[in-house]
Amino acid sequence: MSGKVVADMAAALAGLQSGMTVAVSGFGLSSNPEALIAGVLDTGATDLTLISNNAGAMGRGLARWLQAGIVSRVVCTYVGSNLDLQRAMDDGSVAVDLIPQGTFVERLRAAGAGIAGFYTPTGVGTVAAHGKEERTFEGRRYLLERPLHADLALIRAFKADPFGNVRFWGTSANFAPAMAMAAAIAVVEAEQVVPLGGIAPGDVHLPGAFTQRVLHVSQHTDHIEKRTVREPT
Repeated sequence: MSGKVVADMAAALAGLQSGMTVAVSGFGLSSNPEALIAGVLDTGATDLTLISNNAGAMGRGLARWLQAGIVSRVVCTYVGSNLDLQRAMDDGSVAVDLIPQGTFVERLRAAGAGIAGFYTPTGVGTVAAHGKEERTFEGRRYLLERPLHADLALIRAFKADPFGNVRFWGTSANFAPAMAMAAAIAVVEAEQVVPLGGIAPGDVHLPGAFTQRVLHVSQHTDHIEKRTVREPT
């Protein structure tokens, strides 16, 4: 295949440099672009700003970037069980911008849509309001939030075609479409790469116009943070 499908990791991550802002899809360890996460460690890039829901967990996924010391700032919605991020916050080695989850994804969407900012009531009267413009509309207070841009987005997908059309598996889409649209370059790590027409038009969750590169990665570990099973009745 040709089109936007790249031959290897070097081509997928071409242009990544120290100091860039990188958005990475996934929720905890679910739907992580595992190969691309590992590939970034081999590039030598440092001083990265990471945009991610929670920057890994249990020492895995994006927590490996924290362990390697290549991240200087994390923009996220949740710390949770990520002990590596907790330690980095405590010792001051990594700056953390903690954002309400709805505001997080809307800031990404605004970046992709070319919107200069939006007003939301979320965070009014809390520490989240510090330094932000506040206005009142119809008697309710709102904060001005700015778009969240990225130089590079690393996205995990179920299927992609040579044009970069993408289909996700269930809720693994999470923040992925918004991140791809918010980035100058979106790299999709696809479990399957199918011919043009291999994804039905109604099943395209991310149009190829927002994808610049596709890397075929058929095998993933897919760590499970907390395995839950139903008790017998």
